[in-house]
Amino acid sequence: GGLPGGLTADDDDTFTYRFTHLEEAAGQVLPIAKDQNGCRFLQRKFDEGGASAVGRVLPEVLEALTELMVDPFGNYLIQKLLDRCDEAQRLQVIKRASENGELVNVALNTHGTRAVQKLVETLSTREQVALVIEALRPGVVNLIRDLNGNHVIQRCLQLGARLGRLGPEDSQFIYDAAAEHCLDVATHRHGCCVLQRCLDFASASQRARLVDRICAHVLLLAQDPFGNYVCQYVLELGDAGASSRVMHGLAGHFPELAQQKFSSNVVEKCLKLPGVAATQLKPEREAVIRELISSPHMGRLLQDPYANYVMQSALMVTQGALHSAVVDAIRPFLAQLRSTPNGKRILSKINVKI
Repeated sequence: GGLPGGLTADDDDTFTYRFTHLEEAAGQVLPIAKDQNGCRFLQRKFDEGGASAVGRVLPEVLEALTELMVDPFGNYLIQKLLDRCDEAQRLQVIKRASENGELVNVALNTHGTRAVQKLVETLSTREQVALVIEALRPGVVNLIRDLNGNHVIQRCLQLGARLGRLGPEDSQFIYDAAAEHCLDVATHRHGCCVLQRCLDFASASQRARLVDRICAHVLLLAQDPFGNYVCQYVLELGDAGASSRVMHGLAGHFPELAQQKFSSNVVEKCLKLPGVAATQLKPEREAVIRELISSPHMGRLLQDPYANYVMQSALMVTQGALHSAVVDAIRPFLAQLRSTPNGKRILSKINVKI
């Protein structure tokens, strides 16, 4: 069966044959740990012997710690070590990994990111938490925007919420960076995901500050391939105050936003607010719809590949007088609508006689 490091149970015969006891590995821990079978042997010894087994090889591991953390096999050994070591040993590992700004570079590495995530997961004292935060802080924006590093940052956020080991205040350095570099982070492939996690795990004051920064750039973000997801996420929070600020930030631009691929999704979210926000923001939603139906380009909106979905939503979420107002705005274009697929979809959403 598969084992960590892509190993199978048969792979480690050579090293089992060469080494029976951990003592025999003395002086050769680095080459053994960087070998697929050797790494497996050491992991098994940690499983069998716990902290005392870790103690026998720890000095050699510490000498080459960052080299092992970024190694395709060595990183699995470090993860196992962090699961099996005692607190004093863990502190030694953290202190060594945090020297000379190396932890950020390790977290940016495709193998290193796994070892650093495990390091964050296993933190257990205030001192350990403080050391890791100080080590990650200088590179936080690079980490947020990196393919590998962003997972370390997300792990810091998740852990705060789940285990109380890293509370929202411990993760403050992440919220500070996200707020300060909001536009940069929100318009980035990985950054936009981290920003959504920040909104998930933030305290009330941290969330308010982030929403503030997002709303300051909302018109730009709504039109961005990644930023639009952040705007949608704010609207999905069900926070009437936050949603209202997004809608006010986009006011005056709804018809043009409805015709763009990314921002059309944001406009639809404005019309389909969740829960209590939908009731509390009825006047704001009505204002969006009135702005759309009074557009001089109504005919184009109805046939546009993106805006036609927005107009379908406008029909679906309205009733009574407002629904009738939308239908009246559509009425002059009925003949054209009947002859196109987009048009037919819109007609199917009308629930009054026309």
